Amino acid sequence: MLLLPPRLPLVGRSPPFRRPPSCLGLGAAHCERRRRLQGQAPPGWAQLQLQLRTLRGPEMEQSSVCLWVKYETFIVGVLQIPPPSKFSMHYLRKMATYVRTKGGDGGYPRLSWPMWRHIACGKLQLAEYLAWLYFETFDSLLERSSEERLEWAEAVSHCRSEEEIDKLKNKLSVDTLQFLLFLYVQQLNKVSLRTSLIGEEWPSPRCPSPDLDGKSNSQNKNMDDHNHLAFVLNHLSELLELLLDPEQLTASYHTTHDSMISIEAVKALNFLIEGSVGQNEVIYPVHELALWQPILATSGYSRLSKMFCFHKLQSWLRSVLGPNPFGTAVCFRKGKKLAWAQQVEGTTKRAKIACNIYTAPKGHKVVVMTQVYKQTLAKSSDHLVGAHIKIHRCNDCYIYLLSPFRSVSIEKCRNTTFVLGPVQTTIHIHSCDDVKVIAICHRLSVSSSSSCTFHCLTPTNPLIMSGNMSLTFAPYHTYYPLLEDHMAKTGIATIPNYWNKPLCIGVDNNEMPVYQLLSPREFHLFVIPFEIEGDTMEIPGGLPPQYEKAVRQREQKIQNWQKTIKEAGLSKEQRKLFQNIVEQEFCEWLDQTGHRQQLDSLIPAPPLSKQTTC
Repeated sequence: MLLLPPRLPLVGRSPPFRRPPSCLGLGAAHCERRRRLQGQAPPGWAQLQLQLRTLRGPEMEQSSVCLWVKYETFIVGVLQIPPPSKFSMHYLRKMATYVRTKGGDGGYPRLSWPMWRHIACGKLQLAEYLAWLYFETFDSLLERSSEERLEWAEAVSHCRSEEEIDKLKNKLSVDTLQFLLFLYVQQLNKVSLRTSLIGEEWPSPRCPSPDLDGKSNSQNKNMDDHNHLAFVLNHLSELLELLLDPEQLTASYHTTHDSMISIEAVKALNFLIEGSVGQNEVIYPVHELALWQPILATSGYSRLSKMFCFHKLQSWLRSVLGPNPFGTAVCFRKGKKLAWAQQVEGTTKRAKIACNIYTAPKGHKVVVMTQVYKQTLAKSSDHLVGAHIKIHRCNDCYIYLLSPFRSVSIEKCRNTTFVLGPVQTTIHIHSCDDVKVIAICHRLSVSSSSSCTFHCLTPTNPLIMSGNMSLTFAPYHTYYPLLEDHMAKTGIATIPNYWNKPLCIGVDNNEMPVYQLLSPREFHLFVIPFEIEGDTMEIPGGLPPQYEKAVRQREQKIQNWQKTIKEAGLSKEQRKLFQNIVEQEFCEWLDQTGHRQQLDSLIPAPPLSKQTTC
């Protein structure tokens, strides 16, 4: 029988009382002795010990812990730009020491926004908007209910000035040690001169995105879960050193043979690493697995000091870290294949869609879609709620995914329109040409793309990174009946909305303007052509006044035209002739603009045998 470690209580929350079975029918003295012994053990030891008694030696030896790097930390948490030079280990070590000396002033164990702003702007020489960008990005990764996020949005909407918003920000704080790890992993996108010279890496904004089988050398490292693992293994020693108390390091910031790391510090690793035991599908934070009795000796835990031996812990982590079983590469190879897309005749590449949404636990659902070509694809399903969506190499398509998602990445797509349900964290567009994205999201970021249009509603500034040209931003201009329900699930409100205030943070964005706001004269509403039951009957939050005015003026012209025709007094034959002329002109317009393909692809295809759908 394989036994999994129980959940340890969260910080600030007491575990439920469980009467130890061994005390039943025994004297108080015996129970008191057991409690004294348990007082020398790490947190959660009693629960572990009681349940582990059911295991026998051979079975315990067969139990194996598997760890992997958390997918979301990198695809959402790491900004796809080279990190500031002062995010190096030298400066982060100094920051780790400094915040501990400011424990009572918002430095440790919780790092407040005012303290981080002081460090970032005063010591690391970052602009304040960039300091807030990193702080807010880390905050978006934290587990919060949709109600809490909506409460924050409401509080921001009530602020009447930047000073009031600053006062609101000053109330925020994050876990100090986890934030240090977050700053360190930004080095994932650090450009290496050495690897550039030997051809493995080159700082070009228009670089190839990763193939889904993980075989190509990719520059878009955020989406490559193999690269996540390699990064953590290559930098594991420094990551652990950031978590050490200063007295555990030498004057030159090196570890010693006796360096010890606290349980609280190991808990910070939960930001990066998680795992399971054996073949069981239950996922545990890394600190709970490190405290599991069968591996205490291996993980380096000392019952006497209630700390971990630094070098033993590092060795154990290296020995059990492996590929993420919920990453995109595994999903693409072993996930359930979905027959959502038609196979278009005459094309050499076949559409492939795979997912793990039927078996993966919450927070680990992944859908991978690649090489969909010349068709309309539409899906809305409860199975997709909270999934990470990866769309790759889709051309000449209209893709409607109308469910609330955790994150969406769109790479190497051409001439395609994406209509997405609300996205709780980030939509990232990379290496795309002539795509249109219509979405509500917490953040939108774009890199290495050209001639793209974004109709978005977002409470944060869209991020324009390196390698972009001719981007257009416009207000969100559509709805579907379940939209407001989906917004509530993701915790996104209609205000604040910064769709028209993008930040240019790429190294090449100062040379020439890379974006524009859509002119109201070119603005049109978008209609989602599917029937869905729900309560949303209008665009959430409405339109900006100048765009609303343009829509009303266009509607008035149509009404005037219809009135002119009605009052023209045409005979029956004249009306028929006039109708034929209008239909002919309309068909020519459909052909010239390419919209005929969209209309034709809305005709349902005949059902396929053995087709798997949501």
